[in-house]
Amino acid sequence: MFFIRKQSDNELTLSPERHQQFLKGCETYIAKLKKEGKLISAQPIEREGNIISQQDNVWKEIPFSETKEVIGGYYHILAEDLSEAIAIAKANPEFEFNADTRIEVRPINMKEDTTGFVYPTTYKFVKDH
Repeated sequence: MFFIRKQSDNELTLSPERHQQFLKGCETYIAKLKKEGKLISAQPIEREGNIISQQDNVWKEIPFSETKEVIGGYYHILAEDLSEAIAIAKANPEFEFNADTRIEVRPINMKEDTTGFVYPTTYKFVKDH
């Protein structure tokens, strides 16, 4: 799993022409991963949302506000190991268009070792724009 992290939003900092180039670069990158059978899903993450927490049976809900870092999206990929995942992440066009991009690369636990529970891998929820 990749999480795209950066200090600014490309849509706000790039010129309209450069932003279109960025989007085309992402489309090409995604198409290549799909063709290679390496991509499960990839989506940008909306900027709005809430953070919920619970303490002493009291729920707290606050608006999510990214100040120092923007989480731009995620890629759920297939890789043999962490080294291959890192190599795939290094080819992401985010680095070309946003100098302060960082990509967090982490494995996903698909099954609980102690209980044998297998996490679902198909998703039906899609937000319409």
